[in-house]
Amino acid sequence: MANILICDDDRDIVAALKIYLSSEDYRLFTASTGKQALDCLRENEIDLVLMDIMMPEMDGIAATVKLREEYNIPVILLTAKSESSDKVLGLSIGADDYVTKPFGMMELVSRIKAVLRRSGKVEDRIDMELSGVRMDIKKHEVTVDGKQIALTLKEFELLEKLMRNQGIVLTRDQLLTEIWGYDFDGETRTVDVHIRRLREKIEVNPSDPKYVYTKWGVGYYFRG
Repeated sequence: MANILICDDDRDIVAALKIYLSSEDYRLFTASTGKQALDCLRENEIDLVLMDIMMPEMDGIAATVKLREEYNIPVILLTAKSESSDKVLGLSIGADDYVTKPFGMMELVSRIKAVLRRSGKVEDRIDMELSGVRMDIKKHEVTVDGKQIALTLKEFELLEKLMRNQGIVLTRDQLLTEIWGYDFDGETRTVDVHIRRLREKIEVNPSDPKYVYTKWGVGYYFRG
């Protein structure tokens, strides 16, 4: 289990990250300023830091610079800024990756796992196979009964989320938040459309699915 420090002054973002990352079996710590993040690092064994850039008292850039003077742990910057100069600055001071808000939770988790894997902190699970459906997470490849299936990024993320939660009904709102982003300005119909396209690609008969099932009025689940 990896220990992750979430440093962000937006309580809604922190709450959303805690809910989702807890389900991924990470132990979580939180801070709302760069100074609090540094204090937490001195008191706990942290494996990775999610660091917001725009914060009071000490921003994420200053905190990352200070952090790098004492620690060699992975840092992923979170920011609403999208200018390339900010990305270059963040990476030049020692950040390992950079995610622009709004971000999908699945995208962020993929980034976290990739950074932890590169740092040698954890070994990521690179493939899954259930009832003939095989996903190679590292290569982003899917095969059904040995036949390779071309999926878009969101279709891949949907299938991965459903397979990792085999037999558990995931609501449309949950899928929308975790895959499209915590503040995605869209409708749950977006999920329905992508599920339909996913079924058309992996099911022999999309109207009578073998893998991706609907729980009417609630959401979807994978049954292997």
